[in-house]
Amino acid sequence: MFDFEKRFDEIGRQTVLCIGDLMLDAFVYGDVSRVSPEAPALVIRVGSEDVVVGGAGNVARNIASLGADALFVGIVGNDSHGKNLQKVLAHKGSGITARLVVDRSRPTTRKLRFVSAHHSTHLLRADWEVVSPVDAKTEAQLIRYALALLPKARAVVLSDYAKGLLTPKLIRTVIARAKKLGKPVVVDPKGIDYSIYRGATIITPNRKELGEAAHMPVGTLDEVAAAAKSLMKAVGSKAVLVTLSEEGMLLCVRGVDPVHVPAYSVKVRDVSGAGDTVAAVLAVMLGAKADFESAVRAANAAASVVVGKAGTATVGPSELRARILPSATLAAEEKIVTDWRDIDAHLGQWRAEDLRIGFTNGVFDLLHPGHIKVLAQSRAACDRLVVGLNSDASVRRLKGKDRPIQTELARAEVLAGLEAVDLVIIFGQDTPLELIKRVKPTVLVKGGDYRPDQVVGRELVESLGGKVVLVDLVPGFSTTRIVEKSRSRKRR
Repeated sequence: MFDFEKRFDEIGRQTVLCIGDLMLDAFVYGDVSRVSPEAPALVIRVGSEDVVVGGAGNVARNIASLGADALFVGIVGNDSHGKNLQKVLAHKGSGITARLVVDRSRPTTRKLRFVSAHHSTHLLRADWEVVSPVDAKTEAQLIRYALALLPKARAVVLSDYAKGLLTPKLIRTVIARAKKLGKPVVVDPKGIDYSIYRGATIITPNRKELGEAAHMPVGTLDEVAAAAKSLMKAVGSKAVLVTLSEEGMLLCVRGVDPVHVPAYSVKVRDVSGAGDTVAAVLAVMLGAKADFESAVRAANAAASVVVGKAGTATVGPSELRARILPSATLAAEEKIVTDWRDIDAHLGQWRAEDLRIGFTNGVFDLLHPGHIKVLAQSRAACDRLVVGLNSDASVRRLKGKDRPIQTELARAEVLAGLEAVDLVIIFGQDTPLELIKRVKPTVLVKGGDYRPDQVVGRELVESLGGKVVLVDLVPGFSTTRIVEKSRSRKRR
């Protein structure tokens, strides 16, 4: 799993190339309180307006908002809106390097949405667009721009809004060159013929798009998984990510069981552009060499941020970090369980939301880098992390009469203050088996000095459909060694 705690800063060091249909997104917000006397139509009293770069341009905006470098290839019309887009994307503060072709045969694609400010309800959308493939000359120029920028990128996004920029020839050329250079390609698709995306690394249809492309039912998660596998095989991709609105996301990777990532419980304000955010975060994460599941969990977290904002929005690195590794907003004592009768009360909501509960355990007497890595990687493998903490009595039985150095409450408070830890449960047994039976985690995490068959609780967790994850330890760090070194110094 991708170590978010240790490697989060790598996200901002990526360069991602985005190619796709650029558009201007405009939002008019106001109050609706009456019907027009002229016709049976609602009257909106305009309060504010917002105009932003949309479509594939919003993918580039999200890449840049994460601190990464965004390279962008697109087209604009020979009109004032096209000139406006060129000016915005050329601004030094945009974080985007754009190569735009001016297509005189079509207007700049523009979407105007009228939104009830009070209810955040979209009332009407007006589109200005031409939906047809670009001509051969424009296609050739777009391919030249894309191939020139591709070597500079760590990953590629093809953002297809079916306006005509992403022709089969352009798609084939970019995917073939990216594969040759070893760069992942993320496709946010449109239409029903996904054969044009053959060879892409990961394709991200929504539920409806998947059903239409695979010609299969997608009513249940099992049906979604079956359709995604069929699509993955048909287009030769390594993975398919299906976005499921309030049900979250479902990831299918070749040769691996499907993974359902539940949606965060958030108040949805506007879903415009959420798919752009997902594509952007996936590309940035894959560029940073994250595995598919870690990339999807980051994309899911990012989507939960932008749907809570008005209009076509972006996510920043601090927002993403806070959602993936939530800070200890609860008081430390609220994250600590000493009475096991309280366990179900803490875990009930997580289970109701179908969140993946992870579990790891230890003494954590003197917190050191090895502990931090284990906890961070444990949290990255799940949605909520429970840490089992040995009581003082059990530590004395395991480590000797001189241990622990800190009391169980002091150790619990330190753990509860870490953003990677969601709950600390103190147990008095010599092993955490009884506690694991109560928690019933989906993911059981231990250090890499264990073999899977040595992990206490493995059989139980696997029988419940969960898995065991072993994480690498930081060499040279051990509480026992630190204590012995300190004592030897005192004796000198």
